[in-house]
Amino acid sequence: MSLFLDPLLTAADGALRTLFAAPRARRPSPAAHVPAPDLSPQELALAGALMRVNHVGEVCAQALYAAQALGTRDAHLRAHFQQAGQEEEDHLAWTHERLQELGSRPSLLNPLWYAGAFGLGLVAGRVGDAVSLGFLKETERQVEAHLASHMDRLPAADAPSRAIVAQMKADEARHASEAEHAGARELPGPVKALMQASAKVMTTTAHYL
Repeated sequence: MSLFLDPLLTAADGALRTLFAAPRARRPSPAAHVPAPDLSPQELALAGALMRVNHVGEVCAQALYAAQALGTRDAHLRAHFQQAGQEEEDHLAWTHERLQELGSRPSLLNPLWYAGAFGLGLVAGRVGDAVSLGFLKETERQVEAHLASHMDRLPAADAPSRAIVAQMKADEARHASEAEHAGARELPGPVKALMQASAKVMTTTAHYL
């Protein structure tokens, strides 16, 4: 019984910590030594909205990796998902801290985003490791493109946010490459399109809520 309950309890604990506890980074924030810019109210609002969207992405990343670790029967792959999740937790902490500095807040719908991402990750994990890795690879590729667009949209003077996003983008690219090398299966075009559409709904909503 404990072999069945322990992973569920670990997943539940991870969800509670992600949603309700202050995240802690293992690596220093890329913005740690970047001077604070003097932003206008409009720039503050825009930067806050974009970093809220990025924070939502990291909430979803915690859910995805936790669910995929729970879904696989391969101990080596489980460790891989857990390690990547720890690196994504740095992103969660960095974006959370930057939101506070910008006078903004996380998305009010974070529990909903987490639940949806966890469900998708669990389904992908149960379908098979190659599909799960393919789902991870495509997710990270889409996130990388999304972060690149934010580099274009963030206020030019907001060097701290830009430093954080740049490091996140590099990490996501590496995670996608690692998934590919681990045996990721290429997802069908319609699945990729559906993932993009779902992400668009989430990011558009999180921009405001």
